[in-house]
Amino acid sequence: MIDSLPLRRRGIVRKAAGGVYDVELDGGDVVSATLRGRLKLEQRTGERVVPGDRVEVELRTGGATIEMVEQRHSQLVRRAPGFRVGRAKVLVANVDQMVAVFAAARPEPRLRMLDRFLVLAEANDLPALIVVNKTDLVSADDVRARFAPYHDAGYGLLYTSVPRGVGIEALRERLCGRVSVFTGPSGAGKSSLLNALEPSLQLRTADLSEAVVKGRHTTVTAELLPLRCGGHVADTPGLRELGLWGVPLDELDFCFPEFRPYLGACRFGGSCTHVPEPGCAVKDALSAGALSSDRYESYRLLRAEAG
Repeated sequence: MIDSLPLRRRGIVRKAAGGVYDVELDGGDVVSATLRGRLKLEQRTGERVVPGDRVEVELRTGGATIEMVEQRHSQLVRRAPGFRVGRAKVLVANVDQMVAVFAAARPEPRLRMLDRFLVLAEANDLPALIVVNKTDLVSADDVRARFAPYHDAGYGLLYTSVPRGVGIEALRERLCGRVSVFTGPSGAGKSSLLNALEPSLQLRTADLSEAVVKGRHTTVTAELLPLRCGGHVADTPGLRELGLWGVPLDELDFCFPEFRPYLGACRFGGSCTHVPEPGCAVKDALSAGALSSDRYESYRLLRAEAG
């Protein structure tokens, strides 16, 4: 029981909602805590406390308060939607890897959005795993051909189907003992995958809207979920847009791993933007078929958006 624990305990934030934080204490107990007033004045990127933050909690009769938030070693950040002036929104902190979940069909995979997720992972030094879900809806050859550029770029891919139980154990092996963040668009089946991995979670799922073939938001706030095999998974809300944040324009090319062998070999060296310049090694590789034209177009569009 909490009463037998020391007054101060360390833990990890599992959920934040309305100024109340569910904290999993070292040892397994979960308490609801509020934020100490002085911490509200501290300047942090985005929200002051998010799922994944390591904190120190003071336990006392009548409640618990977060007294200290440890320095983050990593975070997944996007631009907050709905603001004319740029503002960061931290989805989750202290993660070991990003798992981008996209459906093979229903809804059709938006690969431009996948490229944005991968750029965010690269910019934040997070290993990325791509999970292609709902593979029972398309032929194996078609789905592998569609995602071949990501395999060629060096990303790990898993192909899953919840109804058929395909890829579930392989995914579990990639998650155990780590803190992972599940990201992806609405309707890709993130919650269904997590229910298959951990049936006790009983996360809410919903059918696709037949009218617009877009997923309804079944997860409304990020939450860190414990795994029986060790580690946690952060289930995040399904996204229909993803604004990049904190990706320097002169480092955008490095966020495309398949470009890296050619960087520095351009006529204009490191100042080459790989768009209008002659003698560009990246464009030469593109012309030779060594790079994906779709991935290059994503790079070009992201550069134009940021510039």
